Amino acid sequence: MNLIIRLLVTAVVAYLLTWILPGVHFTGFGGAIIFAIVLGLLNLIVKPILNLFGLPLTIITLGLFTLVINAIIILIADYFIDSMVVGGFLSALIFSILLSIVTSLANSMFSDKD
Repeated sequence: MNLIIRLLVTAVVAYLLTWILPGVHFTGFGGAIIFAIVLGLLNLIVKPILNLFGLPLTIITLGLFTLVINAIIILIADYFIDSMVVGGFLSALIFSILLSIVTSLANSMFSDKD
């Protein structure tokens, strides 16, 4: 149940962010749900590989290169999803930063306090 709530929170936050950011667009809320699923799969499979190869740059930049890796994950998701349009790398970077912050805050409100 927790996974479904996290996916819905990510989809809602991503959909709402498209109203604020001009460089990212979904054709509908269904596209945002598909984005949340694809993003979860990419974070599970691709992100650890990118983190491993980017470890030297992440250490040199004191962790800021992780933001670039997150933007790359957003661009990869855009490649696989037809109902999503990302304007470029800068749009993906800003979108990934805001998505991470707002999703973390929203998930902390909905998480179980066990």
